[in-house]
Amino acid sequence: MTASNPSPTTAAPETDPRLAEEQAHLDAVYARLDRMRANTRRRLGETLRESAGTPQALSERESYEKMYNEDLAKFDAAEHNLYFGRLDLTDEALAAEPVDDRGDATEQVRRIGRIGILNDDDRDTTLLLDWRAPLSRPFYLATPAAPEGIDRRRHVRTRSRAVRSVSDEYLQSGQIDGDRADVNVVNESALVDALNAARTGEMTDIVETIQREQDEIIRTTHRGVMVVQGGPGTGKTAVALHRAAYLLYTYRDLLSRSGVLIIGPNDDFLRYIGQVLPSLGETGVLLSTIGDLFPDVHAAGVDTRAAASLKGDQRMLAVLKAAVRGRQSLPGRGGITVPFDGYELMIDNDVIGAARSAARSTRRAHNLAQRTFIRVALDELAAQHARRIGSSALDGSPLLTSADLDDIRQELELDDAVVTTVTSMWPQLTPQGVLRDLYADPAYLRRSTRGWTDEERAALHRQASPAAADADLSPADVPLLDELAELIGYRTDEADRIERARWRQRLSEAQDALDILTGSAPQDLEDDLDPEILMAYDLIDAEQLAQRQEHTQYRTTAERAYTDRTWTFGHVIVDEAQELSSMAWRMVMRRIPNRWMTVIGDTAQTGDAAGSTSWSDVFTPYVANRWRLSELTVNYRTPSEITVYANRLLERISPEQQAPTSLRSNGIEPYAIRAADGDGARAAAALVSEADWSGLTTIITADAAVADARAAVAAVDPTIQVHAITASKGLEFDNVVVLEPADLVDGSPRGLSDLYVAVTRATQRVVVVHEKDLPEDLRDMARVGKQVTR
Repeated sequence: MTASNPSPTTAAPETDPRLAEEQAHLDAVYARLDRMRANTRRRLGETLRESAGTPQALSERESYEKMYNEDLAKFDAAEHNLYFGRLDLTDEALAAEPVDDRGDATEQVRRIGRIGILNDDDRDTTLLLDWRAPLSRPFYLATPAAPEGIDRRRHVRTRSRAVRSVSDEYLQSGQIDGDRADVNVVNESALVDALNAARTGEMTDIVETIQREQDEIIRTTHRGVMVVQGGPGTGKTAVALHRAAYLLYTYRDLLSRSGVLIIGPNDDFLRYIGQVLPSLGETGVLLSTIGDLFPDVHAAGVDTRAAASLKGDQRMLAVLKAAVRGRQSLPGRGGITVPFDGYELMIDNDVIGAARSAARSTRRAHNLAQRTFIRVALDELAAQHARRIGSSALDGSPLLTSADLDDIRQELELDDAVVTTVTSMWPQLTPQGVLRDLYADPAYLRRSTRGWTDEERAALHRQASPAAADADLSPADVPLLDELAELIGYRTDEADRIERARWRQRLSEAQDALDILTGSAPQDLEDDLDPEILMAYDLIDAEQLAQRQEHTQYRTTAERAYTDRTWTFGHVIVDEAQELSSMAWRMVMRRIPNRWMTVIGDTAQTGDAAGSTSWSDVFTPYVANRWRLSELTVNYRTPSEITVYANRLLERISPEQQAPTSLRSNGIEPYAIRAADGDGARAAAALVSEADWSGLTTIITADAAVADARAAVAAVDPTIQVHAITASKGLEFDNVVVLEPADLVDGSPRGLSDLYVAVTRATQRVVVVHEKDLPEDLRDMARVGKQVTR
């Protein structure tokens, strides 16, 4: 299917009254926006100047400050292309609309924008409807075949607060600007303009050009797991981001408290999409990669494919459990002697074995069970010492009372040597410490990986590095850290309960301090002087005194969620979801116990060896069959000249999968260039440097070759971008040079999927530079290519 672009109206206002009409309305919209912005700034200033004498007043001031700052951010983000659409209802549709509470009928004209804006007149006239409002939906759904009660849909193009053009669709007659009736897509003129526009390195929203199949996904009311499957260029990411904005608009009260988490494949991807939600008026969403989802860890290490595959396998569950148990040790056959009260205490397998059994029987996480372990071990040692010093010489009967036994136990608790020795058998653990020790200690690794091969252990083994560094941790390690945190009780809900117990202790201590002050108040003052003397207990209560020892931070929902491993979100969106391993899905599911998720992906593009090739395999263990699959079928990004080759690859990767239909053709045929041996990267760089291409260009290469390729390209032109295949996922460029496709195919068991991703990143052209023979599906490209011997 090829979409043609109707010529938008570009006449000057004096020759086209539509432009003047829309300019007048646009001026009114921006005037109102400016007043709203000025009023918000004034209120923010007044709030900041207020004094907060009580904790409640301080909390209220912080809340208002947050609200006003968020409003200002929303106004600023919506500044560009604020007003973009208009709907004119038919007389029949207008007559069917109910009147409002004041008896006012629905207006015949609806104007659509990024945010909703009401006028400040007596009747609160609607200047703009938010694009997410139900009344705006016909703008995205109406077609001549199903006009949804709309007579005319108008697309308004603006720049710098000026109307540049308008384009009308008369849906009742099937005409566009009076001369077209062959409408293939909704909002065709705006859509084709957006597709042909040069890329800037940042994703733009599609709020003007949402298509029917996209809108149905964005606005679905399904409250479970919804999987959106779609091939390259079908707008999956845009749909996910607009769905996030829609949900925040529709379920504001719920999601503003619990938050929305969006998980992307890499940092480049998050930077790429970072401005979309703010441009739609939403700033409170947490964007993260899997590698950043564990607080205080930024996993920047790089795994071999073998190591990443093993770390993503659910066999790691048994390994991690064994690793934690391996830190619950026994003293050994000879035991350990510790001096105490002039005697030698024997800390042997019987003592520690009893303590270990008691701690494990609690079924609590390792760190949280340590208290039980120490208590039972000290009880055993106290009984041992009591038998030695307090038994009858005649029959061995005990001579000490239970009170004597308690005294011995208290003395043991105060003996650092005893407590340190006992604690070493059941130490406090951290996830990072366990994981680093596991990888670095071959004996520890072998004990924890029963049934594994030596090759598998060798893939995980690595030398220890400083504990404070994240450089040795890879994104595949982060789900393992999260699993270890659950096993050892690190930053868990139970740990929070312990912290609350500590707060109660501080509160009790504060009350004791105030009681002491009350008891020491002067008693010999004259009655008429006493009321004039204020003591500390007259000005502050125990809770306020305890709070003064706490540092209170006022943060957004996203900021609080980012630093809290146990935070549970109201909604989670996972993009490029096919790349997540089984262990990564376990971590994600802990963040969303209500299982309200939007999952975006394409199993044909799975490149990670631990990734997913079946959505059923992923979600059946968590929600059985209570998940829904929606599919996107139109490729908006990739011209049909490129999809010819992409579809050949798809046929080999996943023959049962239907290829999306390319919406457009641009007449630019992909071609291949053979470079001299050892000169591929320099040839690719020379090609890009000398080409007269417009828009954003990158060279895509295999992960293993990216460092050498960047060095070679930098020698020719350091401004040229080079992307590893894994870092290019989810991104798009105007022009793509695929360097050595044979290396992409041979680089992993899913190399064809990597090549499929590489050739579908382009919106305009693909060129292949190769030294080795081309993969079978790309050989036709060589017919229009040439030799490069530079």
